[in-house]
Amino acid sequence: MTEAAELPPAPEQARTVFGEQYQAAVRYAELLADAGVQRGLIGPREVPRLWERHILNCAVLSEVVPENVTVCDVGSGAGLPGIPLALVRPDLKITLLEPLLRRTTFLTEVVELLGLDHVTVVRGRAEEVLGKLPPVHVVTARAVAPLDRLAAWGVPLLRPYGEMLALKGDTAEEEVKSAATALSKLGAVATSVLHVGEDVVDPLSTVVRVEVGESPGGVRFAAKRAKAARTGRTRRRR
Repeated sequence: MTEAAELPPAPEQARTVFGEQYQAAVRYAELLADAGVQRGLIGPREVPRLWERHILNCAVLSEVVPENVTVCDVGSGAGLPGIPLALVRPDLKITLLEPLLRRTTFLTEVVELLGLDHVTVVRGRAEEVLGKLPPVHVVTARAVAPLDRLAAWGVPLLRPYGEMLALKGDTAEEEVKSAATALSKLGAVATSVLHVGEDVVDPLSTVVRVEVGESPGGVRFAAKRAKAARTGRTRRRR
């Protein structure tokens, strides 16, 4: 097993980005570098670049998230981007959605340790919680899957006229082009590539924004949501 490198000090930009939550952000970085590596959530070689490549890279997503909305972080893993976003934006109500038990256990510990009362951890896959979780304004994701597959999981969780914000890399433009047909079938009405994190991260973080109309996920998912809602009402009556 490769020994983890030492976590470097937080860069000065972290104080600006996290403000009053700076110490909580430092604690989160320490948890990632320690328990996160031990439990296989973060590769040991990522520790030296935890701040720039992971924590700050995710925190700047806050620049394009509307105020006072509900967010579902799909495939949250070690809490990226959900935890940094929660530290920067206490106005948001965030659900960290993750199917693996060892990851949800870690996420629950982090949320409790950092006192993030506006964050909820849910174990499950996006397709399993459809109709069980309330639809959200914004779905976030990072390094989960190619855009077409990611959208198939995330877009159906949105409210009408919501948006999916996916942190992507250099292939973002190509992914948008190749996923155009799939996105249209899922009810997307606009797709754009944004760059955020000026004076914070270099290179800038790349975000793909997928905006939906009145039928997130398209007709097929509207039917699934309705069926799940009916099933839920029947169970409550019992």
